[in-house]
Amino acid sequence: MSDALELSIVMPCLNEAKTVAECVTRAKRGLARLGIAGEVVVADNGSTDGSRELAANAGARVVPVATRGYGAALAAGIAAARGTYVLMGDADLTYDFEAIDPFIERLRAGDDLVMGNRFKGGIQRGAMPPLHQWLGNPVLSFLGRLFYRSDIGDFHSGLRAFRRDAILRLDLRSTGMEYATEMVAKSALHGLKASEVPVTLAPDLRDRPPHLRTWRDGWRHLRFMLLYSPRWLFLYPGALLMLVGALVSLWLLPGAQHIGGVSLDVHTLIYAALAVIIGFQAVVFALFTKTFAITEGLLPPDPRLDRLYRFVTLETGLVVGVAVFVVGIIGSLFAISLWGSRAFGELNTNETALTLRVVVVSGTAVALGLEAILASFFLSVLGLRRR
Repeated sequence: MSDALELSIVMPCLNEAKTVAECVTRAKRGLARLGIAGEVVVADNGSTDGSRELAANAGARVVPVATRGYGAALAAGIAAARGTYVLMGDADLTYDFEAIDPFIERLRAGDDLVMGNRFKGGIQRGAMPPLHQWLGNPVLSFLGRLFYRSDIGDFHSGLRAFRRDAILRLDLRSTGMEYATEMVAKSALHGLKASEVPVTLAPDLRDRPPHLRTWRDGWRHLRFMLLYSPRWLFLYPGALLMLVGALVSLWLLPGAQHIGGVSLDVHTLIYAALAVIIGFQAVVFALFTKTFAITEGLLPPDPRLDRLYRFVTLETGLVVGVAVFVVGIIGSLFAISLWGSRAFGELNTNETALTLRVVVVSGTAVALGLEAILASFFLSVLGLRRR
């Protein structure tokens, strides 16, 4: 077979003896019908039921993959593929490998990633569990569109095609089911041109339990999306906590406030101050995570972060942190002086309320100042490898 191929059809396989040969046959018929110079690659993930031999006899090139996992198998198959384009799909007859025309058209038109959308093409009865169809996939796909500003409606479709070189540049690292999410998320983050075409999902014909585990793999997809989106994991929740905590603190500083028959006083102020501290920590964690992820190549460079670092330096962080810390110390000394005016004895109710307010605000300032100082040093360490 010539090394100059247009399309490689890659199928991950783990004990698919009942269906893999038919999948390979259909894929080869699709290539022949369209007159495409291509190949079928079966990335075998340790089958023990004769799947390798059946795939090879049907005309596939079998690539053994020692590392277990859906993502590991696909990554090895894609790396071994010789086509300019790759179309990947499961080897369980849930997808029609003969109906690949729309994928080829979009790839030839210049798209980097073409996703099959099962919700637009149709999900046959029994092809997808109701929990996946009506809750899992729609919710996770919505979060993916929200987190990564993507237009893809079906993040977890098992049938998709792409430019091999474009996907290899993304340096995908997941080895499990979340590999599918990582591909779409990183494509959006790196600005690849993506589109969707309708595909039909049929019931699988396997004679074994599915590899997919609803809650385990659903959590792995959600966990990945959060870890690759510091904005939604840390920044937005942290900023909201800081804002709410600061507003409540300012509202309660003059004295107790009443909402209907409920009286809010210094106890609420303590929790509001705690929200400010936790929120600040979350925002700083967003900077830590984003800087580390960009440095390690997990996320693409962000011009906004580069502009931020022109102003947020070790020196500016130290100046701001020390200033806030000093304000906290001054407030603490003022609270001590109020107590000293009573010879360090018991305070009356009004004096106790005033002192507590000063202590809460001062303690918050001391904590924020120290956190800013420490965060400045840590960000500087993370930034040592940044250009």
